[in-house]
Amino acid sequence: MKKLLTGNEAIARGLYEAGAVFASAYPGTPSTEILENLPQYSADIYSEWAPNEKVAVEAAYGASIAGARSFAAMKHVGLNVAADPLFTAAYNGVGGGFVLLSADDPGMHSSQNEQDNRHYARAAKIPMLEPADSGECRDFVAEAFRISEEFNTPALLRVTTRISHSKSLVEPGERTEAPVKKYERDIVKYVSTPANAMRHHPEVEQRMADLAEYSNASKLNYEEINEGAKIGVIAASVCRQYAKEVFGEAASYFHVGLSYPLPIRRIREFAKAQAFETLYVIEELDPFMEDALKAAGIDCIGKEKVPAVGELNPQILAEALLGQTAETKEVDAEAAARPPVLCAGCPHRGFFYELSKGVSKGKYVVSGDIGCYTLGSAPPLSAIESCVCMGGGFTVAAGMAQVFARTGDERVVFGVMGDSTFLHSGITGAAEIVYNGAKVIPCVLDNSITAMTGHQDNPATGRTLMGGEAPVVSIVSVLKAVGFAKVITVDPQDLAAMEAAVEEAVATVAEGTPAALVTQRPCVLIKGLKLEKATCAVDEAKCKLCKMCIKVGCPAVVMEEKSASIDQTLCTGCTVCQQVCPFGAITKETNQ
Repeated sequence: MKKLLTGNEAIARGLYEAGAVFASAYPGTPSTEILENLPQYSADIYSEWAPNEKVAVEAAYGASIAGARSFAAMKHVGLNVAADPLFTAAYNGVGGGFVLLSADDPGMHSSQNEQDNRHYARAAKIPMLEPADSGECRDFVAEAFRISEEFNTPALLRVTTRISHSKSLVEPGERTEAPVKKYERDIVKYVSTPANAMRHHPEVEQRMADLAEYSNASKLNYEEINEGAKIGVIAASVCRQYAKEVFGEAASYFHVGLSYPLPIRRIREFAKAQAFETLYVIEELDPFMEDALKAAGIDCIGKEKVPAVGELNPQILAEALLGQTAETKEVDAEAAARPPVLCAGCPHRGFFYELSKGVSKGKYVVSGDIGCYTLGSAPPLSAIESCVCMGGGFTVAAGMAQVFARTGDERVVFGVMGDSTFLHSGITGAAEIVYNGAKVIPCVLDNSITAMTGHQDNPATGRTLMGGEAPVVSIVSVLKAVGFAKVITVDPQDLAAMEAAVEEAVATVAEGTPAALVTQRPCVLIKGLKLEKATCAVDEAKCKLCKMCIKVGCPAVVMEEKSASIDQTLCTGCTVCQQVCPFGAITKETNQ
């Protein structure tokens, strides 16, 4: 029976049906739901959250060397972290089929950039498949494993946000077992010394030539001819859907499913046989296919008309290629401005409130990281001043501190990241601070979950993806082991304690002793977390409209004409607003 599945759900189903045995990932939108949908197949597939994407690829590649079909998934920026093992695995080859998924994010819906990861296939010299709907997501997984094994190479499965999260019909099939191959020692193949790598490089070049021939013959690449059409379209992934919606039967299409290496010969024959008046190459972001086709002498139109920035959609294409401006209707209404903010009751709020005092006075500089806590940069807290990448919160801070020390800048530098990010790539930054004597206070905001991507577990939560209990990695112990003589722990919603902890850390570092700060309070949205049933309320008679409560940036607190007010449907009773009120106008009320 057919089911309506998202692309991510379909990929998970495809892994099951294709006989996959091992899957590892680090959560990151838009790829997260793939691994979240695998525990239902735990009898056949072992699945795990890895500490970071590099670890996920290395573990999956180890499973491949051991002879099993294996899989690793990540969002596009995660592949930057995992590139090192991928490029070497491409030289070495595989045991069991090895498929790596990159979920790209054109439009940056939840990312710090919109890089085009198709370039990784060309740079690593591996084949790349791009499904265009959920049915192909399911089917292409099996094809990717087959190609990986036939050509002795990792295979890249590339999707985008729209493919990952859009739904279409899929007809589930049965699992086809792919027997785990017996592991055989092969030092020349799997030990990447320069001498062995030099042997592999010519093999890689020959493999790419063979894959080019395979691509020209593959059913993953196919034509859709509409008689009399004077327009030809070459497209892959979701752009195939957009193009068909715009042109319909007025165009003929070359659907690209195996997009690297491109089936150049087939595309040339397609263009020549149909004698199109116009041949378009439609792709999001970079002119990846367009450049290859023009280098091959195929006359086509691409980025001259198709935007190179942001996500495409049928309306954008219709306007860019056909000059059709969409009809719009003026609505006499103003949408409320709703910038992203830390949730009501968020444990990070007290931490950033205390730091913001020193930032506003020019005493502190705060280097941030990727996570919910990045919102500490937003008004009214406005504490974080930089955010680069996972793990950069500590290392960027270290570089800043070294320059400040040499230029006489007396501002204290804080580096901030969450518990999952610390285990992802923060430990090396902590070592950098201690080893090179940077006057930085590293702060780990431990909210007991990987919150931003949807509450996935990590090595500090005590639970695995498949539901088992696991040893808890102690962040405090890790910091001490790295070399921080003093690790201060504090409940960030106790503002007096939070202020004292910051002052203690500042004084300790000023004395020349490495100190770190760990805030400890779980995210209020953790499923099953038992919260006190309480809310805060404002006594209008006592409120002086000083607006101190607004400065904590809680979405439950609003200013009205006569006094501040607290939305009882949002408030969790964390009391941060109560603690900052100088007139005792806010009280905590226990609810039954």
